[in-house]
Amino acid sequence: MNADDWLADTRTSYDTVAASYAELTRHLLDETPEERAVLALFADLVRAQGCGLVADVGCGTGRITGHLRNLGLDAFGIDLSPGMLDVARRDHPGVRFDLGSMTDLALADASVAGLVAWYSLIHIPDDQISSVLAHFRRVLRPGGPLLLSFHVGDESQLKTEGYGGHPMKVYVHRRQHDQTIGWLKKAGFAVETHKTLASAESKLGGIILARRQP
Repeated sequence: MNADDWLADTRTSYDTVAASYAELTRHLLDETPEERAVLALFADLVRAQGCGLVADVGCGTGRITGHLRNLGLDAFGIDLSPGMLDVARRDHPGVRFDLGSMTDLALADASVAGLVAWYSLIHIPDDQISSVLAHFRRVLRPGGPLLLSFHVGDESQLKTEGYGGHPMKVYVHRRQHDQTIGWLKKAGFAVETHKTLASAESKLGGIILARRQP
């Protein structure tokens, strides 16, 4: 499958489930104190670097973007799905949400002080990850923090239904920490911490906090 095919399938799938997705995921952070703690740490690191714009890449309906703004960050969201962005703008009026893809990130070099990809790399095929991480490094300031979360595992599965029983066609890629850390190091990131946890977001979730090396 070429990039246009899987990107189109991902966009259509999330356009279809956007309203249901928002309702089903709206309160997940309320149930996950460890994830809230990691997001608070990320916010502290951004402030320690002097603040600035923070990109939530693959923001979906904007719940993480909104949480980051509640933590005092100048956060904005980017997503592939117009339907998800419509919900994000409805639920978070006045917040910037841009249509775009992490595979071709339309941000200027060194233009963001921090970047979050919260369970949004899970649909990116292995052979596209290095290119995506290169974009992340390019748009981050030197020393800027990168926060990733993902499903831990070894398999890729085709998801054909989700979020209220709506049809979908997306591959969900589960990965191990060492594989993802290896990609990050090759892309020019220094990994500061990582952990595996069970939460409302994922039965087995991974979190990695890294920094863009100079």
